[in-house]
Amino acid sequence: MPYDDLRSYLAELKRHGQLLHVEEEVAAEPDLAAAANAVPALAPNPPALYFDRVTGFTDARIALNVHGSWANLAVALDLPPSTPPREQVEEFSRRWERDFPVAPERRENPLWGEQSMVGDDVDLFKVLPLFRLNDGDGGFYIDKAAVVSRDPDDVEDFDKQNVGIYRMQVKGRNRLGIQPAPMHDIAVHLRKAEERGEDLPVAIAIGNDPVIPIVAAAPLAYDQSEYHLAGALRGAPAPITAAPLTGLDVPWGSEVVLEGVIEARIREIEGPFGEFTGHYSGGRLLPVIRIDRISHRRDPIFESLYLGMPWTEIDYLTAANTCAPLYRQLKADFPEVQAVNAMYTHGLLAIISTRKRYGGFAKVVGTRAMSTPHGLGYCKIVIVVDEDVDPFDLPRVMWALSTKVNPAGDLVQLPNFPIVGLDPGAQPPGMTDKLVIDATTPVAPDQRGHYSQPVTDLPEAREWAARLRALRDAG
Repeated sequence: MPYDDLRSYLAELKRHGQLLHVEEEVAAEPDLAAAANAVPALAPNPPALYFDRVTGFTDARIALNVHGSWANLAVALDLPPSTPPREQVEEFSRRWERDFPVAPERRENPLWGEQSMVGDDVDLFKVLPLFRLNDGDGGFYIDKAAVVSRDPDDVEDFDKQNVGIYRMQVKGRNRLGIQPAPMHDIAVHLRKAEERGEDLPVAIAIGNDPVIPIVAAAPLAYDQSEYHLAGALRGAPAPITAAPLTGLDVPWGSEVVLEGVIEARIREIEGPFGEFTGHYSGGRLLPVIRIDRISHRRDPIFESLYLGMPWTEIDYLTAANTCAPLYRQLKADFPEVQAVNAMYTHGLLAIISTRKRYGGFAKVVGTRAMSTPHGLGYCKIVIVVDEDVDPFDLPRVMWALSTKVNPAGDLVQLPNFPIVGLDPGAQPPGMTDKLVIDATTPVAPDQRGHYSQPVTDLPEAREWAARLRALRDAG
């Protein structure tokens, strides 16, 4: 059965040995972030972390690294914890292709409706055990919440309701800074609202069932609903309910729901923040959210996401949900595409395997990846390999790069393309040159190189692999 809230998912992770309850008392800083920074070293399957004794907080409950391993992601999708990364990406794509869209289920009496604060009583510090994630951060951040907004020009269109994850800096008891990149749907909503001279209503759901963060971080088309994808991945409709102040649709099982508005044409300094790129982003003038209502469960769990030098939880969280949409979008135009691995730094680098129709075909596939909804802001470097090279098998990818690439004709540099402003290599922020590396075997009419005599696996190798595996397992 799918999980309807964070707590049932944590219980299942515990059953699989993938939840570590730290029972000793810890300091909010630096212990919480340091633990989340350190836990990826417990490879191959780092556990989620749960803390409930934090110095200075009388009743803190904090979950970290919840999606921070392939095993945890597999459990979230009701797969065996041992499911390899490529199989998870392929299953993600299959469910999307087979079942999307699945309409959500509307429920009454949401779990987060037990207690509330309204108006002048709103105080984030009384509800959330806030702490800095990296020592250079400009303040406390909420960075794993599902932020819900609607297209102001078409508020009745459910498919244009966006559910996304954006970093939000706590600026006071009822104020947050938010960073909406120009290519994100919420930025489109905000632009439309400001053109109308209006604030943009938002609802912010913290501590959600495990599929909500996955779909909130997925690069869907503007008119595709994250809740419809959640239903396809869960194998059952996603439970949602209307938030009482804004009327926006939020997850039924959240721990905390914040409601308010992004104030029109108000900008304040936000940042710096240790980002998914492994670098700090500087301070920028960014929009501000005013919180007018807080609703929450009794004894809410605060779920937070550590970001820093990869790999951390965010690299697992954005793996399958970046690879699968890119694969589906490319496959629709080019059936020859076999697989997409865009797990690296949220797809700033992507590896695509494909068959070729004719000479130069791989370069066409690579440039098309850069114009997908996700590729516009990411996909800075695209490596294209042959169909017999698994893009998830990095030694084989390195072999293709080292033997198939001639810089004289296999590098395509595209100047002055858009990129997410957080890319530290961008100059100015938001602009970069992009690069396609064609690491495929040339086909006619491209006759470069000498690739007519490849070494192939011995016909007996497959049988011997099975024999050796059996010997190893028996020993």
